[in-house]
Amino acid sequence: MKLWGGRFTKETDQLVHNFNASLSFDQKFFRQDIDGSIAHVTMLAACHILTEDEKNIIIDQLKKIKKELEDGTLEISPEYEDIHSFVEATLIERTGDVGKKLHTGRSRNDQVALDMKLYIRDEIFALDELLTELLETIMKVMEDHTHTYMPGFTHLQKAQPVTLAHHFGAYFEMFKRDRSRLKDIYHRMNYCPLGAGALAGTTYPLDRELTAHLLGFDGPTLNSMDSVSDRDYIIELLGALSMIMMHLSRFCEEIIMWNSNEYQFIELDDAYSTGSSIMPQKKNPDIAELVRGKCGRVYGALISILTTMKGLPLAYNKDMQEDKEFTFDAVDTVKGCIKLFEGMISTMKINKEAMERSAKHGFTNATDAADYLVNHGVPFRDAHGIIGQIVLYCIDKGISIEEMTLDEFQAICPAFQSDIYDAIALKTCVNMRNTIGGPGEKAMARVIELNKKYLTENPILAKDQD
Repeated sequence: MKLWGGRFTKETDQLVHNFNASLSFDQKFFRQDIDGSIAHVTMLAACHILTEDEKNIIIDQLKKIKKELEDGTLEISPEYEDIHSFVEATLIERTGDVGKKLHTGRSRNDQVALDMKLYIRDEIFALDELLTELLETIMKVMEDHTHTYMPGFTHLQKAQPVTLAHHFGAYFEMFKRDRSRLKDIYHRMNYCPLGAGALAGTTYPLDRELTAHLLGFDGPTLNSMDSVSDRDYIIELLGALSMIMMHLSRFCEEIIMWNSNEYQFIELDDAYSTGSSIMPQKKNPDIAELVRGKCGRVYGALISILTTMKGLPLAYNKDMQEDKEFTFDAVDTVKGCIKLFEGMISTMKINKEAMERSAKHGFTNATDAADYLVNHGVPFRDAHGIIGQIVLYCIDKGISIEEMTLDEFQAICPAFQSDIYDAIALKTCVNMRNTIGGPGEKAMARVIELNKKYLTENPILAKDQD
């Protein structure tokens, strides 16, 4: 069954049908399609366009079709062009002429726009829940490791000492922003396109506010042409998903390095590692590598829809059918990556000793040694040069700064006193940095408190969200 066959005198070529059809992928949102139809019929009856009996017959059968699709007793036949025509044809088969009234006052254009919005909204809820779980896992690591010292890096060179809590806190901020983006998209897109018709509305006296209310929208869209041709919310979602994947990929890059024999900062759990078919000693971080690799896949979806939309005139064009497959794949990819990544970091072992040893032997306290000299009356630029000499001396001797004797310190600069050792201890170097956002114990305690407050005050997005 086609929804548009009356004007045509012969069947569509099979190749054309296959090329044009979207059923193979848009069947994914049969629930959204049926929910939208139930709301539409409810509104039609409220506006006296359908009778109460007609409404009840249609809704009863739509609910049965939905249940049968969910439990597998009804199979979607590939002969149909899309999920809309399959649902409508099945309804008509079961209810006769009453079912033919389902499509009164709407077009496939506003129907598919509605289905896609409902699907995207549901997936935003699911993504927000996964990100919240990830933030809670990151928070636990932060709470447990405020005294786990490690090197901080710039240019992949050891720079200054931090803590693992501080390092993980950076990713907490990233994923917190990702949640914020999803929430913004949700509020911006949460307007109902149903009732826009093909592009110019309808002559039926529809109550679009009622339809929007029934489906949990903030209200109806205000321009019928934009309603059927808007795909900004999809582009925004794919942009947000790309950001999430970029953050996951950066984190995975560090996990991969930390898990290497050279670093040994962490050890990934066997459940999140794989082996080699030829080298029995190998334990590979394949999950982290795959998450990192799938980042490009999601980027591709964003570029695809941007390219599709860039040349389209108003209003609806069939090109927009290309919004679905890449979006479905990107959403599923990101959801899977977040879930796997959360499991991976929640089960990995953290080698505190290796992290601290690396910080001590990377001259990460050199800046603090320079600050020590400044506090003892040496101009900063001179102090910078003196510590540079000390680093060269230590490299030549194969020692760390704190392993130097006081005589060695004073041979280079007499301003050094015995308190230099306390000044350059990792604990001191970290805990002196107590401005908000720094790695110091007091600063981190404050940030952890604020993050807990954030999680409490920003619950998971839900359908009844204000």
